[in-house]
Amino acid sequence: MARVQTKSGGGSRSKVQIPQVPWDQVRAAPVVLVSGPESFLADRAIQAVRSEMREMSSELEVHDVDAAAYTSGELMTIASPSLFAEPRLIRVSGVEKASDAFLEDAKRYVAETAEDTTLVLRHASGQRGKALLDLVRSGTGNGIEVVCAEVKKDADRLAFVQAEFRRLGAQATPGAMRMLLAAYSGGLGELAGACAQLVTNTGSRITEDEVERATEGRVETNGFKVADAATAGKAADALVLLRQALSTGVDPIPILVAINMKVRAMARVYGARGASGQLAKELGMAPWQVERAQRELRGWTEEDLARCVDAGAETEWLLKGGSRDPEYALERYLLRVARRGRDR
Repeated sequence: MARVQTKSGGGSRSKVQIPQVPWDQVRAAPVVLVSGPESFLADRAIQAVRSEMREMSSELEVHDVDAAAYTSGELMTIASPSLFAEPRLIRVSGVEKASDAFLEDAKRYVAETAEDTTLVLRHASGQRGKALLDLVRSGTGNGIEVVCAEVKKDADRLAFVQAEFRRLGAQATPGAMRMLLAAYSGGLGELAGACAQLVTNTGSRITEDEVERATEGRVETNGFKVADAATAGKAADALVLLRQALSTGVDPIPILVAINMKVRAMARVYGARGASGQLAKELGMAPWQVERAQRELRGWTEEDLARCVDAGAETEWLLKGGSRDPEYALERYLLRVARRGRDR
């Protein structure tokens, strides 16, 4: 059943009257709109459509169209019936930069789609092509939409890693996944590659030891070791770890990010009541993240946490150009966290 949503923006309101499916549940349809800025998930979705159609017919014809460089009539020519009526997949990239000719032809095509043909429209962001998107979302063309929103939250990245290991037939401990996220804080493609490499090298059971060996030397892993010592109140240990990391050329920013993540997790959990599973859903965290933050909160007050959250924001500004000595700013913040929000 189609999930109907109302979207608003810029004073206008429109209804989405086609199914909106997750990237890993995409299926072939007359029109598949792949929207949103997360290119890795979009590529995965488009590849899944091709794989499904290829399984259905080895005679599948695949055509790639650049919407920005499109010339009038091209889409109709590709979609016109052939002598042997092979199924077709037409993949259109860059719809957010489409030429006027493409937008006009695409609207005509969606109003009367060709048989045995799937048109995939990739639209990353922006208002260009909105009329075409609204037409597809209205139900014209009997399409579906795959929304590939940018993955930013820790909980969403964790869910992605969990899904990757399931897809690869492997299991990883919570600590191993946490270390992996810390070590690969870039794009999802890099993270997916790391998951696949771990499974290839170590098998279907992934522990913290395997991740530590695989990520040895990555700067973000060091950041979490520093953060663990700081939130545990081990000021001297945290300072030694920080100086060791900085002396080997580690950038201060990933270390700051690691400390801030832990402090903010503690602030979110502070005062919350209930089982870790229930709190995880309410707070957008994993159960193990909730449990760890609860353990680390011992000895902290709400005022302590508030001071550290403010100090973390100030330190971020200092590290991004507000100070001539970012390493000193990070040391000062580290000690404040280790001393439960107090300067001394």
